[in-house]
Amino acid sequence: MREHPDAPIFIYITASSRDEALKIGRVLVVERLVASANVLPGARSIYRWQGKVKEAEECVLVAKTRAGLMDRLVGRVRALHSYTCPAIVALPILAGNPDYLAWIAAETKEPT
Repeated sequence: MREHPDAPIFIYITASSRDEALKIGRVLVVERLVASANVLPGARSIYRWQGKVKEAEECVLVAKTRAGLMDRLVGRVRALHSYTCPAIVALPILAGNPDYLAWIAAETKEPT
């Protein structure tokens, strides 16, 4: 089921490095696709890719936005990302500080 376009969501993205995550996060904030982005370096990922089990150091990017921006956000991250198939997933924000949720909405609206 699709979230209401104004529903706040978390976006989970993995990147190949801290620099890549910072670049992606900065672009998403500047372009108002997200209100904020947290860069969490030091993730160790174990995954299956093209039939082989692999392990790699990655950086996690957690962003806050509105559900209605998800398609544009995915397209933008894919254009900026070094991976062929980057992890970009949305998680609903079920509740939170009303002022913070209003801030997410305000920061991801087109400026007037």
